[in-house]
This record gives sequence, C-alpha cells and structure tokens, in this order.
Amino acid sequence: MAKKETVKFYGTGRRKNAIARVWVMPGKGNIVVNDKDVETYFCKKTLTMIVRQPLELTENLDKYDVIATVKGGGISGQAGAVRHGIARALVAADAELRPALKAAGFMTRDPRMKERRKYGLKKARKASQFSKR
Repeated sequence: MAKKETVKFYGTGRRKNAIARVWVMPGKGNIVVNDKDVETYFCKKTLTMIVRQPLELTENLDKYDVIATVKGGGISGQAGAVRHGIARALVAADAELRPALKAAGFMTRDPRMKERRKYGLKKARKASQFSKR
C-alpha cells in the first residue's frame, strides 16, 4: 500500500542575518521551529506572538501545521524570519490571502541590517574621543 503524501507549501523568510525555511501543511495548528515547539524555542511571549501573526490575521491558526528551520542571526531576527516565511508559504497555499498579508506588512522583507564597521573607527560610527592635544 502506497503512502498518502500530504501537500506542503514552502516559503523562505529573511530578517537581518536570520534565514528561515518554512513548510506549511494542512493540520491542527502545531508550530515547530528547529525540532522544538514554538513556545520552547522562542521563550518570550512577544516572539511567539510575532510568529503567529500571519496565521491569526488570515484566520488559519487551526488549519495549518508549520515546520520551520532557522539559521543565523539572533532570536528576534529569527522570529521575524519565520513570520516572513509563514506569510510567503500561506500565499503559495492560497493566493487570495496576499492582499491582507501585504497590507499588514508581512510580505515585505525588512531591509534593516547591521551597518558594517569602517576602518579607523571602533564600531560602524563610533570614533575615538577627540582631543586637541
């Protein structure tokens, strides 16, 4: 007997230096990030809320299961990357959700990055203290 294959929808999310690979499939609303439950991976309530935002906006919280793998960046950037990936995967699943997600700003990649360090300075803009003599 052949295995029944479920339909998976894929979305890539990025934020700062974090990259998330997200698969959305029909299910009961389980969200798994790097083989851990979303509450255990993202300890803060605000970060779990950020991850759930696209599903709550489109009222699909109990209709889809989410599996995400995240690399790079910090915990906050990873949460933003997962949110971006979920939004893209939901649009792949149902194109009619795109206007609502775009209006909320979940489809746009946040371009803000850490500025590179310049030579002669201590950090990107911090210089050593000026002294006349």
